[in-house]
Amino acid sequence: MRDVHPFLVLSPRAFNAKTSLVIGLPMTTAEYNADNPFAIAAGQARGRKAGQTSYVLCHQPKSFDWRLRSATPHPMKRLSDAPFTQVCERLNQIIQVG
Repeated sequence: MRDVHPFLVLSPRAFNAKTSLVIGLPMTTAEYNADNPFAIAAGQARGRKAGQTSYVLCHQPKSFDWRLRSATPHPMKRLSDAPFTQVCERLNQIIQVG
């Protein structure tokens, strides 16, 4: 993935603060993800991609040092409950955490 992308953080804030790491899933507006069974539609993107559907890529869990990358919170702050539940269910189908 090129450029800066939003990231759905799944790890708890206490872990993130103590380790400088975040664990989560990348997000994209690439239209070909409409047919991807592992991409969950998360609503409409904002900013320069306004009007495009934003997708959470459940098949690409990642971890990175947010301090090293100077990461900042997304203006959306959090995903609504329904798509967040779908993301967790889809991720659980892949890695079966519980």
